[in-house]
Amino acid sequence: MTTSYTVKLHVYDLSGGMARALSPGLVGRQIVIGLDGIWHTAVVVYGMEWFYGQGILFELPGQTQYGSPIQTIDMGNTEIPPEIFREYIDELREIYTMEKYHLLDNNCNNFTNDVCQFLTGRAIPESITTLPADFLTTPLGQQLRPIIESMFGQSRYS
Repeated sequence: MTTSYTVKLHVYDLSGGMARALSPGLVGRQIVIGLDGIWHTAVVVYGMEWFYGQGILFELPGQTQYGSPIQTIDMGNTEIPPEIFREYIDELREIYTMEKYHLLDNNCNNFTNDVCQFLTGRAIPESITTLPADFLTTPLGQQLRPIIESMFGQSRYS
């Protein structure tokens, strides 16, 4: 008998709502229609919340330093056993290290997108994954690009 596990995406706004309020004044428009924020995402599966920050981490759902998610998205179910998932996470630990973190190119949202696609075959919402490229098309994004790249290295969006 195959066991099915629910996969959820927790969405956090690291700006605490400030991005939505300030983006028209700073960048001249709402960056993302409907869900404006500086997104951090995590995957909840097998009773734990998995996320990328200083490496790949996990906590009990709702117990992370990010507080309560502003949105929980049902990503579907997976029949992948926890042991196989842990092997997959061990492989990802080479990609998602603290040293390889990049604000635009290799961040928590890239991690959760990879995990959700592995578990369910579904990508996380495009409004989250396209935010870096969308931001860089704005005047403020163009001004901040050199600063971001001096801190994290050249972006694939350059």
